[in-house]
Amino acid sequence: MNTLVFFSLCWALLMAACPSANADMPVAAHHVVVLVYHRFAPTMDSSMTVRMQTFEAHLRMIEAAGYRIVPLADVVMWHEGEHDALPAKAVAITVDDGHRSVYYTLWPALRGRGIPVTLFVYPSAISNATYAMTWAQLRELASTGQFDVQSHTYWHPNFRVERAHRSADDFALFARDQLRRAKARIETEIGAPVHLLAWPFGIHDPQLEHIAREEGYTAGFTLDAQPVRSSQPAMTLPRYLITDSCSARCMTDILQAAEVNHE
Repeated sequence: MNTLVFFSLCWALLMAACPSANADMPVAAHHVVVLVYHRFAPTMDSSMTVRMQTFEAHLRMIEAAGYRIVPLADVVMWHEGEHDALPAKAVAITVDDGHRSVYYTLWPALRGRGIPVTLFVYPSAISNATYAMTWAQLRELASTGQFDVQSHTYWHPNFRVERAHRSADDFALFARDQLRRAKARIETEIGAPVHLLAWPFGIHDPQLEHIAREEGYTAGFTLDAQPVRSSQPAMTLPRYLITDSCSARCMTDILQAAEVNHE
């Protein structure tokens, strides 16, 4: 027998028979924790504001628990079946609404630290509302490779309210317009593909999910406060809504609960 073949066979048998030999090999992820923030500031100025000291405490707890912060795009790849796309313990950070504090407060704190963030924005506010970032600022963030800009519909409607006062046909047209216009505008302004969606207020239903798929979205994210698992439908992937009341202990509890309740 060829010497190289012989040693290859021996190594394969050793790896199969000895669990300790596999100890340092990558382990496939079985769940992912996705966090959603909204605003950042040194002090509390709204119910959705997270103080930077709180955010930094969250990052420390994530690291202490052995988790790695990964791009949300990698989570979607893992969910689609690329099981080696993630480490065994993964967290993704998302920020909804496009608030200006992302540019003026979060970005200076993250610069140079390699922490990926997905921004879900609604275009009607960008370069328009006083609380929001501008398209130029979003382009600058996207150019760093650290920030990915995705869709939060066109003007953040409450789909439940809209459905209540529209005809069935009108509601379907309205929903399609919200999803289509947001995707097209962000792609035009940022120059990168948009295929992820954060449902406004976490509201979704089978009809909305169907429309989103038809409009080119591959995954949708809710506010259902549980880990993402590979068995969940792609248009209803859950996230944890994080506010300043979530202390370092709260973050640890989220991570530990996710491990206890994994598949």
